[in-house]
Amino acid sequence: MKRGKFITLEGIDGAGKSTQLEKIAAFLRSKGLSAMVTREPGGTPLGEQLRTVLLDKTITMHPATEALLMFASRREHLDKVIVPALAQDKWVISDRFTDASFAYQGGGRGLDNEKLMFLEQWIHGDIQPDLTLYFDVSAELGQQRLNQLNATDRFEQEREDFFQRVRSVYLARAEEYPDRIRCIDASKPLPAVQAEVEEMLENLLLIHE
Repeated sequence: MKRGKFITLEGIDGAGKSTQLEKIAAFLRSKGLSAMVTREPGGTPLGEQLRTVLLDKTITMHPATEALLMFASRREHLDKVIVPALAQDKWVISDRFTDASFAYQGGGRGLDNEKLMFLEQWIHGDIQPDLTLYFDVSAELGQQRLNQLNATDRFEQEREDFFQRVRSVYLARAEEYPDRIRCIDASKPLPAVQAEVEEMLENLLLIHE
């Protein structure tokens, strides 16, 4: 049975990855594929409720609590959305997945990497993205972009040093998994970023055929 592809978008807050979601879906649909967009935390009714809690800047929580809620949302996301869609030969494009947990809860919050690896194996085992597009910008540039927003959530309000730690983990994971994680210089003008994204998608299409 033919299976769809699972694409995830990653990057620090302010990297501009979210603007690419619908563009990627539109590109894939132009190739005759069925594509859907989703996000983490969220993607399901329960996941969206957990998202509200996780992003609420009036709430403080232990890093372990934050990680567990992220993975709880992810388990529902996989069960209700991602796995069924892939089985129906749909291409799933998700705004964040488990790389974000290693970067944010691991790098940003300092949670032990082994605990995150255990959660990853427990919650989704061998299910991994076929392609992860990592949109890379400096913490400084990300902060400048966030400062232009009228409202920030619990993560977006973090300081620059937090995002430096997050970015360092993303870059380390990209080096560790070069076949899956592709780095894109998201400080470039939007048309250049878009062209690079489409080139990577074309390569994935060739493999899919």
